Amino acid sequence: MSYTISQAARVTDCPAVTIRYYERVGILPEPRRGANGYRRYEEDDIQRLEFVVRARALGFSLADVTDLLELADHPHRPCDAVDRKVGEQLAAVRRRIERLSELATRLQRLQAACDGDHEIDQCGILAALASGWERKPQ
Repeated sequence: MSYTISQAARVTDCPAVTIRYYERVGILPEPRRGANGYRRYEEDDIQRLEFVVRARALGFSLADVTDLLELADHPHRPCDAVDRKVGEQLAAVRRRIERLSELATRLQRLQAACDGDHEIDQCGILAALASGWERKPQ
């Protein structure tokens, strides 16, 4: 079975504009064209696109996805490079979680600077943002 770009987009939950972009940057090969000039995607194209979509959902960069695809294209190699790539991504996710946790704490402190019963010119949040400091709850 072959798919049009709109069908491929629907099946993979990847917008057509993104599919075209992936083709332009070389993550996906140029698809074959029908007699009408429209792109036609085969099952292997759909599987590759689904791989890309899943990897991107896990936060891998396009460069990482390219590396993973290269590794996947050589199934008889040892998987230590894949394991390393996933370990790096996991470490990056943990760093982001730590930064987001710190951000949440700062926002909670900032929110505590306002009780919502004042007019805007008395808003502790805006005053704290304007002065560059976070007011700690009293």
